[in-house]
Amino acid sequence: MHLSNKKKTFFQCIVLLASILMIVYGISRGEIETVWNKAINICLECIGLG
Repeated sequence: MHLSNKKKTFFQCIVLLASILMIVYGISRGEIETVWNKAINICLECIGLG
């Protein structure tokens, strides 16, 4: 399957817009703290400090 440049650019813009909307939605729900805590726990387990 070969897409033309215009279709490829349009698809990339749609995916970028959807990503931005999902990030904004997550921020509005207060998910930053949850993600941050999970990231800290994973890092501490990998390093072996936890």
